[in-house]
Amino acid sequence: MGVGQLAGSQASRITYTLESSLESVNRLEQTAEDLAKRAGLDEDEAYRVSMAVREASVNAVLHGNRYHPNKRVTASFETDNGSLVIRIADEGEGLDPENLPDPLAPENLLRGSGRGIFLIRSFMDEVHFRRLEPGTELTLVKHLNAATT
Repeated sequence: MGVGQLAGSQASRITYTLESSLESVNRLEQTAEDLAKRAGLDEDEAYRVSMAVREASVNAVLHGNRYHPNKRVTASFETDNGSLVIRIADEGEGLDPENLPDPLAPENLLRGSGRGIFLIRSFMDEVHFRRLEPGTELTLVKHLNAATT
């Protein structure tokens, strides 16, 4: 379950290992929103962080693990050195970010899929992909001092 506490400027970490379910997605989204607010982000920025985490979690549960009952999603939430760092990993077949369709291309505008990674990149300051064996890990970074610049 969860480990760690958020306290002022101290580094903290919360980690989860969860089932591939919609309940897990909801839990990760709520954790992200709570943590973002406690880290000092305003309501709009906290919402963007929680939506990015929701999209990453849906990708892990639906596209990565395909709701498989024996596959897990792992997530960590950490505040350190002025940034909120969130990692979400699945145990699926893996994802190549270079081969994702452009959701803004005319042929893709009316498609219902393919927008999640675009939204994640729009809402976060940094997004990194790492291939696991098996699975994919997304690292989402929000710089906490970015709102003051």
